[in-house]
Amino acid sequence: MMENNYNQIFAKRTKALAIRIINDLSDLPYSDKVSVIRKQIFRSATSVAANYRAMCRARSGKEKYAKICIVVEEADETVFWLEVIEEINMISKEIANILMKESLEILKVTSTYKSKLKSKVE
Repeated sequence: MMENNYNQIFAKRTKALAIRIINDLSDLPYSDKVSVIRKQIFRSATSVAANYRAMCRARSGKEKYAKICIVVEEADETVFWLEVIEEINMISKEIANILMKESLEILKVTSTYKSKLKSKVE
């Protein structure tokens, strides 16, 4: 029961990050660079949330492991795009730091969870 509660809390956390990224980047004026980067980070951030949610509903240990692998990969991609956004000064340093901190925490937690699941699947 405790794992389900944690999964619900973390699913909300990943969704909240995706929503925050969408809201913080949606109002930026159009340019080719903004358009490309915004599309990529929207895709990766929402994929983290959607695949974490799917992982919570997995029917087997192998399915759960496969989904958490996707979550880790997409979380890492989100961090990458945030690094790019920060380096080209696309958004304020303050917002970039907040988004980066949460993205890194999600990446660390899901990477650790992936390692634990791997030992159970093998």
